[in-house]
Amino acid sequence: MNEHLKLEQQLTTALKSIARRRDLKDYVEQNPQVNRILRQAALRYIAGDSLQEGLETGEKIWRRGYFLSIEYIGENTSDAIQCEQAVAEMIALIQGLKQSGVPGRVSFDLSHIGLMISPSLAYSNLMEMAKQAEGTNIELFISMEESGKTEGILSVYKRAAAECSSIGITLQAHLTRTPEDLAALTSPGRIRIVKGAYQESAYLSIVRSPELNERYLELVEAAIRQGHQVSIATHDDVIINAVLERGWLTNSQAELEMLYGIRPDLANRIRSEGNPIRIYVPYGHEWYLYLCHRIAEYPPNLYQAVIDIVSGKGVENNY
Repeated sequence: MNEHLKLEQQLTTALKSIARRRDLKDYVEQNPQVNRILRQAALRYIAGDSLQEGLETGEKIWRRGYFLSIEYIGENTSDAIQCEQAVAEMIALIQGLKQSGVPGRVSFDLSHIGLMISPSLAYSNLMEMAKQAEGTNIELFISMEESGKTEGILSVYKRAAAECSSIGITLQAHLTRTPEDLAALTSPGRIRIVKGAYQESAYLSIVRSPELNERYLELVEAAIRQGHQVSIATHDDVIINAVLERGWLTNSQAELEMLYGIRPDLANRIRSEGNPIRIYVPYGHEWYLYLCHRIAEYPPNLYQAVIDIVSGKGVENNY
């Protein structure tokens, strides 16, 4: 391995570890100067802090010909009142999309709405959100979290999806268990496949490598074959080229999904060629972990973060 690649992998590992440190997160949130500086970098990847900013950015993305996912950022909420507040925010998001006439997908972590307290609370809150989205063109989409939560997340999802067909689930290609988890989803439904951003033990996961790329493509093919609607969530050129070559995006079951602020030039090009693309737009105050993951996934993003911080200028994502 060359020295540059080795340093990038070490940076990725370090950033993933930093992202999970509560003391650093608290420091960033409680120190106004540090928060202001790092938020300048985060604004490349988030719509802003408020619901209004999220809705305005989401509508702009949709009017430019993209499908839309939108997330109110948050996770690991262990206080029941804070879970209620998160659910209220997401219901307001659903209502805002409904009123604007923008079809979309509301994404979220189950640990943001009660999973850290109990699976039953997460389920009841999820079904309250599903009730608000009933009869609309708005989908609810469950994100995947650390491997220790996978069983609980899948259990809540399966229970909810049996009652509501517009709820989707995310699967992480890097977890060794994922092929079996996908095979167990026997009823056709909505699935997002990601590589996986969390730091996991070697015996539980596959490191980023050609092997992981092949596993990712195998999962996409299997999901399509099983009859699922599939969001292929990646910015990896190797995977995207393989997806285009195999013609999966001409299949009404599949779409490409890309994160807001990550390679908008590539998204524009692929969309202009007639391919379906969904842009994932997050908003909210809980952006620290999200920023760490965006840099960890592609360490050269650290250079862009420094440029954004030093320039002090507003970020314009050119979709």
